[in-house]
Amino acid sequence: MTNVADLIQKIAEIGQEHPSSPQLAEIEIFANFFLPNGRLDDRSLDKTDGTNISRRELLTRFLLLNAVIDQGPDIVGVRKMLVNVTNEMYHYEIRFLHRPLAFFQEIGIAIDQILTQHQSIKALRAEAWAQENRSQPSRYNLFMDNSKQALNYAVFRWGVPLALPLLLEKDLGKNKSTSPLLDYLETYPSAERMTTALKDHQRYGLGKAIGDKACHLFAKWMVSTFSITRRHDTSWGNYSFEVPYDSNAGRVLWRTGYLLHWASEEDYVKKQVIQKRQGKGGMDYLRVTNIRGMPTTLYLDADVKDAYCEISVKHLATHKKKPTKFEIQRLQHPFLLRNCSAMSLRAVFWRSNLPLIRPD
Repeated sequence: MTNVADLIQKIAEIGQEHPSSPQLAEIEIFANFFLPNGRLDDRSLDKTDGTNISRRELLTRFLLLNAVIDQGPDIVGVRKMLVNVTNEMYHYEIRFLHRPLAFFQEIGIAIDQILTQHQSIKALRAEAWAQENRSQPSRYNLFMDNSKQALNYAVFRWGVPLALPLLLEKDLGKNKSTSPLLDYLETYPSAERMTTALKDHQRYGLGKAIGDKACHLFAKWMVSTFSITRRHDTSWGNYSFEVPYDSNAGRVLWRTGYLLHWASEEDYVKKQVIQKRQGKGGMDYLRVTNIRGMPTTLYLDADVKDAYCEISVKHLATHKKKPTKFEIQRLQHPFLLRNCSAMSLRAVFWRSNLPLIRPD
């Protein structure tokens, strides 16, 4: 399996050379959070900002919102819209990251800004997007779910992640905190367990507003990319969350042959990871999200199994004892842990980190 380790390390190296993450410095209210060299000033993150909310908390709220709406069809456009709407809302003194209730109280202005920024970005991005995706410029839409209604998009995709810190503040009552969202998220035994609760918790879960990939994208930003978390134990380190697989990552993993180390093409067809003739022009379609929970059907070395068990028990904290099922979406973790110590999940397998993955 040495070739697998080499492949994973190479993908990680390319990922580090082509980072793609939210441009926090473009948010005007975050300007003082950065050093002159452009790096986030981690020594000042516990300072309070404005209405007795910590800088660390404000960044957490923004990254959660970003992760939810980052599921849109054009990531460049989505992130630009988020930056523009946030800056314009603050120009109107609607400080919705500091006070989430303000977003709902001024929902009319929020929707006006979303519509205005959407049209502006569409004018700039639609032609290039259409060429890259073999589509028509008129089909350019950042609202997700093929929705064209700004009210639905604003309340569901923006409102739900903003409602979480609002609800936590209400539940705290007189027990005020400068970081209510972060306090809550860090109660979980691992970053991976946090991602599950972020979606599924009966009271605080975002449900269908956020996908599994977006949960893990948020964990990556929070734990690794920007190091927002205050926890430093193993179960909140660089191997404490699953990598956020999306369609671009799936193309990389398939074209490099990585996925065929763990299961046969027939296995992927059975699990509808490969959907025959369901893509554009009658081509096969790769639905990488269907890999979630899929066990390997091919031979694993004993040392890989041991490292996988260590990851599951000590890092992800999803098991109290050694697992007997080896899930494909976690199989890069053991190789990174054992063979690619210089690398981390910060750089591996996601989105436009890898420029060689334009769709056919």
